[in-house]
Amino acid sequence: MRRIKMPSLLLILFLFNLSLFLLHEMDAIRRSEWKLFIVLKDMEAEKAYTYFTWIHLPLYTIIFSLLFSSYQTITFWVLDVFFIIHTVLHFFFEKHPQNEFKNRFSRSLIYPMGCIALIHLIFLMLK
Repeated sequence: MRRIKMPSLLLILFLFNLSLFLLHEMDAIRRSEWKLFIVLKDMEAEKAYTYFTWIHLPLYTIIFSLLFSSYQTITFWVLDVFFIIHTVLHFFFEKHPQNEFKNRFSRSLIYPMGCIALIHLIFLMLK
């Protein structure tokens, strides 16, 4: 009988954080995050929504493909750094008039993401 190997705690921590990011992106669609992007902010709402949503398909496909490849560790590093920068950007955009993430739910997805990414990076370095 073949044994199934359980994922490491480091992988579980990363996947939890990736899940927070995916939830945030769902919230981002609800809150019209494209209004904060230079390229999309001046588009008609329905068109911007469509572009913003569709662009996530290749991004998610690339992320998931790399997570299940020999580039997994590099993917951890790149995404952890991205999650940290992403969190910092949200912090600096708190006062932007188009920012609709000024509620407890949205913040509970965004800010832990940066903290968990930092913790994950530290553990990666110690590994």
